[in-house]
Amino acid sequence: MRKIIVFLLVQFYILAINAQVTVDAVIDSTGIFIGQQTGITLQVSADSKASVKFPHYDSLQQIIPGIEVISSSPIDTSKVNDGKRQVLTQKYIITSFDSSLYYIPPMEVKVNGKVYKSNNLALKVYTFDVDTTHVDSIFGLKPNIDINISKSDVKSRIPAMLLFIVFTVILILMIIRLLRNKSIFHKIRNRQRISPHKSALQKIEKIKEENLVYSENSKEYYTQLTDVLRQYLSDRFGVNAMEMTSTEIIGHLKKQGDEESLSELRQLLVTADLVKFAKYTTLNNENDRNLAAVIEYINKTKIEETVNTQPEFIYVEDKNAKISKIITISLIGVFSILTVGSLIYLIYKLYYLFI
Repeated sequence: MRKIIVFLLVQFYILAINAQVTVDAVIDSTGIFIGQQTGITLQVSADSKASVKFPHYDSLQQIIPGIEVISSSPIDTSKVNDGKRQVLTQKYIITSFDSSLYYIPPMEVKVNGKVYKSNNLALKVYTFDVDTTHVDSIFGLKPNIDINISKSDVKSRIPAMLLFIVFTVILILMIIRLLRNKSIFHKIRNRQRISPHKSALQKIEKIKEENLVYSENSKEYYTQLTDVLRQYLSDRFGVNAMEMTSTEIIGHLKKQGDEESLSELRQLLVTADLVKFAKYTTLNNENDRNLAAVIEYINKTKIEETVNTQPEFIYVEDKNAKISKIITISLIGVFSILTVGSLIYLIYKLYYLFI
């Protein structure tokens, strides 16, 4: 029973807090000179579903005698406490033309029809010291000055306007040209596609030409030879042999069903792993045998293509287009400077036309 009572009290306390209404008024400056302006910010905190009505003042309406409202800002609303409460703010710009210490009474806000009052405020309005011994230094309001602009004045500004318009148009055209010519910097040409077995045999011929078979650098020789085999398997059978281990490659070769080729290539891959990872030294006849095993396997598994060429697209840079782009960018820079310069000159001419 005690827990129920405590729970109910807590709920009533929360409801009381949510239903609470606070009204605060803050003045930007407590002291101004005659004719200066300051602001009064009125803030209301209430339940999110509450209806709030701020005090309304027309322009130049007096809050109290001596203090006038110049303008009122729109009401700003923000949600707090997970949207359960709302904070509304409105600012009033005020001024005064009589020096005095003013007491601003609490401002009234209606929340759900009930009146709530803010705190009171104070404003000190200061006057200026006037030197009455030199009356001739005090002047009244000056009359309006009529500005007479002749046709000759307007005509003298036309060249500046034309320069600005011409440079602006040229600059825009240059930018458009640069954007449209973006795709002309590459051309498409066809290149003959080489079949997998021809590509592999060409690489093997290069290994022979470099005399790597009889080189003391066995690691470089077996690295290049196994790379040729892996690339051929990738191109010929569509497997990712370049990323496969020697064991995985042997497993793939078993599926081909050629036990003789499998035995020779297994020996090649084992020897290559020993050379690359265990610093194993091979003999020249062993190198020859492994090279011949790769060539024989390629010749056994190759497929002669009926169409020996296949178009392949590559992109190359057009030097003339590159030069054209550089010239266009340079011209854009030049005309940007000319456009800005002509605009400054036009503003200068117009400024002296109206002063």
